[in-house]
Amino acid sequence: DAPIVLDNLSNDEIWRPENDSGKFYGPTRLRDALTYSRNLVSIRLLQRIGVDYFIDYVTKLGFDTEDIPRNLTLALGTHALSPLQVATGYTLLANGGYRVEPYLIERIETAKGKIIFEADPKVACRDCDAPKADTQDERPLRMEDILSVETEEEKLDGQAERVMDPRAAYVVTSLLQDVIQRGTGRRARALERQDIAGKTGTTNGPRDAWFSGYNREVVTTAWVGFDDYEKLGRREFGGTAALPIWINFMRDALPKESSVIPMPPGVVRLRIDKASGKRVQGAPDNSMFELFLEEHLPAQISDSEQPLGTDELEGLF
Repeated sequence: DAPIVLDNLSNDEIWRPENDSGKFYGPTRLRDALTYSRNLVSIRLLQRIGVDYFIDYVTKLGFDTEDIPRNLTLALGTHALSPLQVATGYTLLANGGYRVEPYLIERIETAKGKIIFEADPKVACRDCDAPKADTQDERPLRMEDILSVETEEEKLDGQAERVMDPRAAYVVTSLLQDVIQRGTGRRARALERQDIAGKTGTTNGPRDAWFSGYNREVVTTAWVGFDDYEKLGRREFGGTAALPIWINFMRDALPKESSVIPMPPGVVRLRIDKASGKRVQGAPDNSMFELFLEEHLPAQISDSEQPLGTDELEGLF
């Protein structure tokens, strides 16, 4: 999380993006960057994976990318989407990676009750196990292997296509749960639930304020803005303007019982050192649990790097 200046945008302007706080925080884990909406980390992540790859991937997810800008401003949401499109995208995370299509009319009946139309949308498969990664395959792992999974069983009539690895959907959901528990969406803790995840969003001006969130059963997007694209006001953000609307709606819309998304095979939960990101033994200070794909486990921290626990530190004095 450090300053970045780009001068290769299509309009030939120099772009100096900043965090909302105006501060830079140095080396930052992706979990914290998303939790606290640190823009510079998102930009560097897109720079690392490549704009062309990103656009190809979101096209596979079902988004219309015909008019999408091909530059790093995409990392901050410069491509305009409707609230319905945004909610449809978040559904991929809630249902384990299945692309489902929204519909507005469930059925049409005559005055005598005869059904003349009934929607028949493709639905996500709740009981399909995600295929495990083939750890015996020694070829280099590609990004497609991590992010896109589809099996023959998932091509059945009436069943939606799986376009995202369920492990990726699970890990991202874990990150977005932290947004609510300790980040920019923490007002949603008023719902007193552990099974919700979400993300704030604010455009320049600010002109748009967003909050999108979900659990396994319900996905909701709240948007606040003017239809003439006027500014909202200096203190209107996703977490202040849109999130209260989302909370009030979800208080009634969410099922009373929690619905936790199960961890799919191939995801491993390990304790790591916060500073280095390496695996640690026991539960030393400055360590935390993190999720990993089983083929991308971090290295073990060396004895010389091993952080000391509180009890061990007290024994030194």
